[in-house]
Amino acid sequence: MAGVQDVLTDLSMVAAVDLGSNSFRLQISRLVDGQFYSLDALKESVRLGAGLGPDKRLDDDSWARALQCLSRFGERLRGFAPGSVRAVGTNTLRVAKNAPVLLAQAEAALGFPIEIIAGHEEARLIYLGVSHALPRSNERRLVVDIGGGSTELIIGNRYKPLRLESLYMGCVSHTRRFFEDGRITAKAFRSAELAAATELQTIRTEFDPGQWSQAIGSSGTARAIAEVIEQMGGATGQISLQGLEHVRELVLSQGELRRLNLPGLREDRVPVFAGGLAIMVSVFRELGITDMATTDSGLREGVLYDMLGRFEHKDAREATVRQMMRRYHVDQAQAARVESLALQLYEEALGTRADDSDRQRLAWSASLHEVGLSIAYSGYHKHTAYIVQNADMPGFSRSEQQQLGLLLLAQRGGLGKLLSVVRNPKDWLLILCLRLAVLLHRGRADLHLPHLRIRAREQEWVLELNAEWCAANALSQANLEAEQQGWDGGPFRLRIKKVRSTAR
Repeated sequence: MAGVQDVLTDLSMVAAVDLGSNSFRLQISRLVDGQFYSLDALKESVRLGAGLGPDKRLDDDSWARALQCLSRFGERLRGFAPGSVRAVGTNTLRVAKNAPVLLAQAEAALGFPIEIIAGHEEARLIYLGVSHALPRSNERRLVVDIGGGSTELIIGNRYKPLRLESLYMGCVSHTRRFFEDGRITAKAFRSAELAAATELQTIRTEFDPGQWSQAIGSSGTARAIAEVIEQMGGATGQISLQGLEHVRELVLSQGELRRLNLPGLREDRVPVFAGGLAIMVSVFRELGITDMATTDSGLREGVLYDMLGRFEHKDAREATVRQMMRRYHVDQAQAARVESLALQLYEEALGTRADDSDRQRLAWSASLHEVGLSIAYSGYHKHTAYIVQNADMPGFSRSEQQQLGLLLLAQRGGLGKLLSVVRNPKDWLLILCLRLAVLLHRGRADLHLPHLRIRAREQEWVLELNAEWCAANALSQANLEAEQQGWDGGPFRLRIKKVRSTAR
């Protein structure tokens, strides 16, 4: 993390990579006075969503296109600091069943980690990017982003999103579903509109015109429609209901995807234009929109500003953890006790080799470890893990939520359930530190603990404890001995060593 802070301080280049269902995009920017200025941008129409079969698996051809694109992006990013690039995958990678297997290949091609983000997180980042591109205003804004595989809708004020929704429909998926044979008939277009309207009905009340003052369209679909309308005599960068209906009639008159010849429509947009247009028509009708401005900013800019927030100590993930603690009535004093001891043990074990990201994950786990108590004490660690892995957690990627959930599941109970799923050796130390902290603070009161020292040996950790303290705390000693036995048979062993002095 320090390396990234240095990058931002020195105004060096940072980059965002958006692995969308239609296009892959790379944006390279420089930070000046709190604003990002674009230095370079690459875009390729990979059409990843077109390779998603009925079995929800990506086919070989689409994945080969994706890897070739990522290799080219990786070449452009060569020499960037490890923390100065953030890559996110959206809807197609969210739903593809073979995405976890393919992700390692993708990261090797790009040269940087890739986060698969949930729909609500995508919506939050889109709003963050759009809001930084617009003039400051106290008006509530509706942002609509029709991507390749999903449509995000957000109502927000200034930089704060107030409502977030992600609907499973996009220009690639909708075009495949309703215009697969390449023909654009009135019947097929009406079916596409009705399907989109059905999705929108579930959110229509929360997003009606009484909830916002201005509509903004981001993403390639909105910009493509606005460009066609402008070339037909409309205002620059604007989508009007009248203009939208005019484009609809023109598309229907041409009748075939391959024959679409609209003024201002780029060639790479032709194969997915009909599906995106049908969704936009329904968005206007269902949400009562008459006019919409468009912007070039969106997910990539949001990723960059979110990166900036993390390194200026305005990390959305910290706010999410605090909000979850309040929502699930977590005992904050107990969480603080467990966090303090878990981090102390981690620092003792690794010293200068301690990792900031692991330290942060351990702290979040300690803060959230009792979330499941709001459901039931019995098996609360399982409830906690389920909530964290499946809840909408702004700022967190899916992989981060899965990692947190695994650590929280491991906080108590047998370790056998983890042997096949914990693959990173570093994770076992985090598990040990959290388990020991939870165990030693079982009494839920401030304790005067002796200095605890962990020594790492090959496949073994040695926990040194004051012998007199052990003799005076028989219950804690018994619990620690049981914990020691629980590690037998695992990849790492735990040995409790009683010493007469805690002198170092």
